Amino acid sequence: MRTKYISLLFLFFISSQGILAQNTADLPDSSGMSRIELGEVTIRASRANIKLKEMHASVSLLSSAAISENEIHSLREISSVAPNLFMPDYGSKLTSPVYIRGVGSRINAPSVGLYVDNVPHFEKAAFDFDFYDMERIEVLRGPQGTLYGRNTMGGIINIFTLSPMNYQGSYLQLSAGNYGQYAIHGGHYRKINDHVALSLAANFVHNDGFFTNRHTGDRVDKMNSFGSRMRLVWKISEKATLENIAGFESSRQGGYPYALFNDSLNKAESINYNHYSYYNRDIFSDALVFNYNTDKYEIISTTAYQLLDDIQKIDQDFTPDTLYYVSQTQLQHALSQEVTARSVGQRKYNWLFGVYGFFQYFDNAVDVDMYVPPMRLFKQYDHSIAGFALFHQSVIHDFLIKNLSVTGGIRLDFEKDILAYRYDREMNELLTNLADTVYPSLKSLEVLPKIALNYKKGRNNYYVVVAKGYKTGGFNSTFERPGDLTFDPEQSWNYEAGAKTSLLKDRLYADIAVFYINWKNQQIYQTVPSGRGSMLKNAGHSSSKGFEATLRTNTTRGCYIMIAYGYTHAAFLEHRVDATTDYSGNFIPYVPRHTLAVQLNRSFQIKGSALLDEIGYNLLYRGAGELYWNEKNSHRQGYYGLLDARISLRRNVFQLDIWGRNLFNTGYEAFYFEALGNKYVQAGKPFQFGFNASFKF
Repeated sequence: MRTKYISLLFLFFISSQGILAQNTADLPDSSGMSRIELGEVTIRASRANIKLKEMHASVSLLSSAAISENEIHSLREISSVAPNLFMPDYGSKLTSPVYIRGVGSRINAPSVGLYVDNVPHFEKAAFDFDFYDMERIEVLRGPQGTLYGRNTMGGIINIFTLSPMNYQGSYLQLSAGNYGQYAIHGGHYRKINDHVALSLAANFVHNDGFFTNRHTGDRVDKMNSFGSRMRLVWKISEKATLENIAGFESSRQGGYPYALFNDSLNKAESINYNHYSYYNRDIFSDALVFNYNTDKYEIISTTAYQLLDDIQKIDQDFTPDTLYYVSQTQLQHALSQEVTARSVGQRKYNWLFGVYGFFQYFDNAVDVDMYVPPMRLFKQYDHSIAGFALFHQSVIHDFLIKNLSVTGGIRLDFEKDILAYRYDREMNELLTNLADTVYPSLKSLEVLPKIALNYKKGRNNYYVVVAKGYKTGGFNSTFERPGDLTFDPEQSWNYEAGAKTSLLKDRLYADIAVFYINWKNQQIYQTVPSGRGSMLKNAGHSSSKGFEATLRTNTTRGCYIMIAYGYTHAAFLEHRVDATTDYSGNFIPYVPRHTLAVQLNRSFQIKGSALLDEIGYNLLYRGAGELYWNEKNSHRQGYYGLLDARISLRRNVFQLDIWGRNLFNTGYEAFYFEALGNKYVQAGKPFQFGFNASFKF
């Protein structure tokens, strides 16, 4: 099967090579936006607003066209599209770990940062939301701690939605597919006058689920999700702008299609458990952004708030036996404030200063029903985290020699973590308090430096960078031994060298990087001794090394090609669990050795037709593997590839898309874990197909 994929992609690539020598032309996507010229791309996720070709980091950019053409509807679906980025699709919206270059975290705080319209998403539980009206996605690989601080050790993903200042119009899109997939979203973008612009958008998604529980005969993972967004922009003057962006999403999702893994057959059995498991979540986010811009400097103030309110109920043994049923609720408030000032324009010396503060409050509760012996366990957590940071970055151009720039940055990051914990047990109608305490606060002070050199020669840019990464420590929400209450911070040093170049008169762009990450006290997921829950423990010493390469063409005569490949070798250098268990030398789990994406997009103008103006097709191949699912490397998923396709028919204000996912119905493990003495597997999603009908007004 792998040979078939490679052969198809090779033929598609060869058949399109003739486009590289032709003249360029912009290709509008379904929203009417054009692809960005390769030489003019500015990375907005960099708070210094650096052009893509001049940035000393490995970066992936997905434009609105790429997001639409590849039918990307959530963060999970950019997995492998950006090299060395992997986000397994399993469980529910709650289970949303992201791994970049081997750096990631399955539970607790993330190791990869996410910002959406300037709102930081502190918790992974908020990472998996429905995409609509996306302007662009930027993925910066490697530590971004100097400008972004905590929990960006693997990199940062910055998502921007459409602004009514840049796009005007109204639209409606209806979608339907197999497995009861239905969606509707629409929006209105209007510039009221030269100073005020407003947009309103809404989105609804439903599916009947992809997997059936043999015990009940019902689909396990059905979902309904509703979202809305409002954006108001006020251009106060030629220099000052005030913007408010508010978004809301409510999802009701069945989940956890986990099946017992049969060792003797070396495959998973049917999904078969007796308690309905689900995850319900409400998210509200709001950002108030003030921008003051002169010809010498720019000041940006961002005030952001996020509310996350969720509940998870789960049959923790995932068998027909009545053993454990767990309910977890979370109410989280997160408030952040950042002010940055930076010079503008290309000067001999550019500078940036910033101050940042945040506060998170969690009200969490865990209710465990144990049926053998019959008892209930109640855990209550009042948890707060506060932090403050100062940061600076300087850039000197033509340093020592012409076209050589040096960038130096430093950040001082302070954090305080407080937990109040209550633990009760109800047994034989008797309620017993087992713990009621406020633990001593955890405090950390981190200094995060970075230095980089960038040399520009003609159309080529070469860079080297050394940066420190940091992921905060904290309290485990589940622990059974005093020593498991907390876990330590992890720190890393990232060494990277790369090149960015434009070829064939800017028709072909290449981004190549090699990296080495050396980190201490890596936070590793483990189950608690009883098997009823999970926690983080620290490994001693780990490393990750590899490279990544992205090649993409500009749109030429209606054709566009992108190839992205990443290789990661992430392993424990020293990880002794106890006197008898030593995982030193093993691969770090959940990290694919290879990621590969190939996209081919082609459009044909139809002249003189009363039915069609344009026909387009898009092919996307995504591959990942091999990867191990546990520290002892006893279970692995080999390399697998998925092929998606879309055909688009356009006429005036109407567009019809016919799409398919996993066209060859490739089987693979989306997730594997061990608990309660059993092994469990979730299969990857099967072949899907459907259509979209879009209207502009």
